[in-house]
Amino acid sequence: MPRKVRDLIHDLKEAGFVDRGGKGSHRNFIHPKVRKPVTVSGSEGDDAMHYQEKAVRLAIEESKQ
Repeated sequence: MPRKVRDLIHDLKEAGFVDRGGKGSHRNFIHPKVRKPVTVSGSEGDDAMHYQEKAVRLAIEESKQ
């Protein structure tokens, strides 16, 4: 079962990412140790797409290095 967008946002915030804002349902999260921002789209109750989950996972791993 796919995770929800709100779960991805929670994981990013727990890892120290900051919401830079966005347009419409898009949110851009930045972190000082991560090269490029992570964009998460969709309403908080929507199911996250597999590529969104992968992007969040990779960005959190990069932030720990």
